[in-house]
Amino acid sequence: MRDRTAIAGIGMTPYFKNSGVSTLELALRAVKSALDDAGLSLGDVDGLVTHSVGDAVPASAVAHSLGVDDPHILLDLVGGGSMSTAAVGAASMAVASGQAEVVVVWRALNARSEFRMGGTGRSAPTLVEFQYQVPYGLIAPVQQYALVARAYMARSGATGEDLGRVAITQRAHALLNPRAMMTTPLTMEQYLDSPLISDPLRLFDCCLETDTAVAVVVTSAERARDLRHRPVLVSGAATGGGHSFFSGSRTDYTTSAAREMAPRLYAKAGMGPAEIDIAELYDAFTPLVLMQLEDYQLAPRNEARAFVAAGETTFGGSTPVNTHGGHLSEGYAHGLNHVVEAALQLRGAAGPRQVPNAQTALCTGQPGYVSGVTSALILRGEQ
Repeated sequence: MRDRTAIAGIGMTPYFKNSGVSTLELALRAVKSALDDAGLSLGDVDGLVTHSVGDAVPASAVAHSLGVDDPHILLDLVGGGSMSTAAVGAASMAVASGQAEVVVVWRALNARSEFRMGGTGRSAPTLVEFQYQVPYGLIAPVQQYALVARAYMARSGATGEDLGRVAITQRAHALLNPRAMMTTPLTMEQYLDSPLISDPLRLFDCCLETDTAVAVVVTSAERARDLRHRPVLVSGAATGGGHSFFSGSRTDYTTSAAREMAPRLYAKAGMGPAEIDIAELYDAFTPLVLMQLEDYQLAPRNEARAFVAAGETTFGGSTPVNTHGGHLSEGYAHGLNHVVEAALQLRGAAGPRQVPNAQTALCTGQPGYVSGVTSALILRGEQ
C-alpha cells in the first residue's frame, strides 16, 4: 500500500463550545468542506469511514444525507481516538485494493454541549470492563489516565513541571493557529497554579472538550495528482493492541502498546524514526506525548522530558510536535485534526506555523489505554 493512496482534501468546521446544530449537520459540513478543498463533488464519493465512541452519527446516515446511494464501502470503527488513524488506513486499503475510488473519512461530535467525555450528559459506556470500574467511581478518562501518568512518572522520573512543558509548548504553537480555541500564552506558574483534576493531572494537562467535525478525502495517488493540492501520500498505516485495564494481559502501564506497533509501522513506510520531520501525537493528556516520544523512538527511553525541555518538540527543534496546538490547545476532534494538520504541513500550507521543508509526518491515534487498541500513520508529501 506504500504511497499508492493520498489525502487529497481536508475540511473542518470551527471549534465550538456550543455548535447549535446536530452531530449529523457537523459531519455534513466537514465532508462538503473536504470535497471542496479537493475539487471533487458528492457524485465522486463512493466510500465513507468514521470512528467513534460516545457522540457519533453512523456512516449509513451520512451516506443517505449526502445522496451517496450505492456506497462501495461503509465503515463505523468503534474505539474512539484509538481508531482515528486506523480509519484513514482503512480508507487507504479500500482505495488501494480497488474497492472504492474516493473515500471520505470524518469524525463529528458535540463533545462539549452534549455528550461530554468527562461524564456530563451521559451514562457509563456499555463496555464489559465498566462493571469493574463504575462501583469504584473510576469512570471519567482523566481518572483512568491519571493512573497511567503516575506509573510513567515513577518509572521515568518525570515531574509535574515536565508535564507542564508539554502543555506550554503546545499552547505556544496554538498562538500561531487562527483555528485554535486557546489564544493566550500559558506560563509555568499558571500551569502549576491550575487545579488538580485527578492527581497528578492538572487542568492544563487535559484536552479541550469541543463541538466540531473534521474530514479528509482519500483517493489514489494518481488521481490526487490531478486535483487541487500537492498529494499527501499514505506511506504506512498500522493498528495494534493496547492496555485494556481489567481484561488484558499487559501489566506494564509505563509503556504504551505503540512501542510494539511502531516497528511494523516504520517497516511498512520504508523509513525509520530519524526520518520523521514532524509528529502529530495524540494528546488527550500531556503524559501521552512524553510516552509516545519514547515509544515511537523519537526520544530515548526515560529521556522524553529532557527532549521537550531542550526545545526539540517546538519550531526549530529536531521533531516539532503538535504544531497546531493539539487537543490540549487547538481543540478536541478525537484525533483526526492531527491528520489535517499533518496534511497542511506536508502541503507547505500551514502559514506562520509551517515547519520548513517538512516532508514526512507521524500521526498517531490514542496509544492504546482503556480502549485496548491503537493505530498510527506515516504520511509523506509528494516531491
